[in-house]
Amino acid sequence: MDQRAVGISGLRVSELGLGTMTWGRDTDAVDAEAMLSDFLDAGGTFVDTAPGYGDGAAEEIIGSAIAGGVPRGELVIATKAGVRGLGGRATVDASRATLLDSLDASLRRLGTDHVDLFLVQAPDPATPLAETAHALRLAVETGRTRYVGVSNFPGWLCAQTAGILGDIGLTAVEHEYSLLQRGVEREVLPAGSAIGFGLLAWSPLGRGILTGRYRNSTPADSRGASPHLRPFVEPLLTERSFGIVEAVARAAHGLETQPFEVALAWIRHRPGLASAIVGPRTPAQLRALLASELEIPSVILTALDDVSRPCIGYPERPREQDG
Repeated sequence: MDQRAVGISGLRVSELGLGTMTWGRDTDAVDAEAMLSDFLDAGGTFVDTAPGYGDGAAEEIIGSAIAGGVPRGELVIATKAGVRGLGGRATVDASRATLLDSLDASLRRLGTDHVDLFLVQAPDPATPLAETAHALRLAVETGRTRYVGVSNFPGWLCAQTAGILGDIGLTAVEHEYSLLQRGVEREVLPAGSAIGFGLLAWSPLGRGILTGRYRNSTPADSRGASPHLRPFVEPLLTERSFGIVEAVARAAHGLETQPFEVALAWIRHRPGLASAIVGPRTPAQLRALLASELEIPSVILTALDDVSRPCIGYPERPREQDG
């Protein structure tokens, strides 16, 4: 598996990242460790986790694997902070205390003295950005992390964060990106190109919809039918999405392959992308993803670009007559 630089930094990650959102809940520890082993055997390095994944269980499984003999040096571990549960609800809190306390707890669960990448999970309008950025700086300066980044931030806020961080550098942004969600192309990717941060794409298969499983109905064993994952999937079950899925399915039929392979091959070609983070629930699903090496003809890439193109206009693309 290819290793890619994250922006202009020295951090390198595998072109596919292993997401752990289901670990400790939908994926038990035995299957999760089997997936990690298969991923490493395929040349994967980048593992993405967070304290909220399985209420900390995902990080504990990674820590158990390290304690059981997986070399720490073979893993590029990213974890996050800034969203915590209060009274059964997720609350954004990117204060200095919360970020550093969360990172320390993650390190204990992971059984390591540092992570490779530490991300602020969401913008916090109640906390000054300078305070959030200072926490990221402290995380680097105290050796708890090697690199820092943000997740789900708009482009202007990514740029502002990078400016405050200065020499520490904003290494990465982690955002949703797929044929169904191309909003990062409006401002986040241009900002990354100008400033030098790289993109880590979560949900490159459109929250599972680009597998084609939802074309006629919601399968009983799918995420869309799961009580805790249904709210995650439903926002993308739209007429526009189904039109894009049909285009992907037609391309897959013509190429004699599966829709997920087409969607994965499309995103691998996107400029600015460092890694596409896949989140399979089973070892069989991961093996299918790892085996995918589809190369899409340029004419099909262009057709998929056209059918899924996001609306970009003023002020991202000003016209001469404006103003």
